[in-house]
Amino acid sequence: MKKWIDLRSDTVTRPTPVMRKVMAEAEVGDDVFGEDPTVNALQEKVAHLLGKEAAIFVPSGTMANQLAIKSHTQPGDEVMIESTSHPYNFEGGGGAVLSAIQFHCLKGVRGILDASQIEDAIRPNDHHFPVSRLVCLENTHNRGGGAIYPMDKIAEISKLAKSKNLLVHLDGARLWNASVATGIGLNDYAQWADSVSVCLSKGLGAPIGSLVVGSKVFIDRVHRFRKMFGGGMRQAGIIASAGLYALDHHLDRLKEDHKNAKRLGVGLKELRGVSIEPKHVETNIVIFDVTETGKTAHQITETMKGLNVLIHPFGKTQIRLVTHLDVNEEEIETALMAFKKVLG
Repeated sequence: MKKWIDLRSDTVTRPTPVMRKVMAEAEVGDDVFGEDPTVNALQEKVAHLLGKEAAIFVPSGTMANQLAIKSHTQPGDEVMIESTSHPYNFEGGGGAVLSAIQFHCLKGVRGILDASQIEDAIRPNDHHFPVSRLVCLENTHNRGGGAIYPMDKIAEISKLAKSKNLLVHLDGARLWNASVATGIGLNDYAQWADSVSVCLSKGLGAPIGSLVVGSKVFIDRVHRFRKMFGGGMRQAGIIASAGLYALDHHLDRLKEDHKNAKRLGVGLKELRGVSIEPKHVETNIVIFDVTETGKTAHQITETMKGLNVLIHPFGKTQIRLVTHLDVNEEEIETALMAFKKVLG
């Protein structure tokens, strides 16, 4: 069987043998009735980690974000968001279809906004305009190359939002990475948001699942919409147990992924025609430009595939690499050697 070095995403990880054993032995019940003890334990653990009153387990990060948007807004409201953010670009137009909101897109630097940009975008209290209701932030920022949202900027945005009667949702799919990289607690990040989504199936290596956290009243509203969206699961403890295991065993090891990503950034910088700033590799995502190589991102992707390395083109001239627990230090060096063969 061909051995691939898969750097397309941290979603490609597979459960470890121990994780599979934990899943097989998980205590389960009917979660729609609130009777799955493993799901309940996961929800309590994540709520505690993020310093919120309650949490709810859902199948995917997209559903987590869309449930939060739905629960915070009314049809016709406006949601302010950075223009390259996940809920706007990669969730199938869900904001428009499921919540009947419109996004007001703001251009950040590597996905990061200033409070002043949001303040300038708030609509006047006039019936001609939609109601500014919600601010969505993303930490770490995928299209920003895994950029970590500075705590001072999150705090400023949160304080502004509160003063203007706006709500804040944090897409924290990779918030674990931000916390491990900075040493800042998950609860310290989460305190500035009314709701937070976190993903178990990216850097933590669980096969499925995300959670939304917030106040008890808010999560009760999310619960209603989860049912409406078809996200109610039955004996979900089988997959929730993988999340519990990942939180206990795969959280601290994220620093290994960050080290491997930094090595990729430094190695790629040495290649002719590659444009990358290694200091911007803050977590486990590496994005670089190949315009000056004379090849398209798709051409490079196909050639690398022939060398057993899977990568992800980000448009015509950019490539994204993501490190994770299924790629070790030796395989990172092998991938760099493949890039050297392809790019000279």
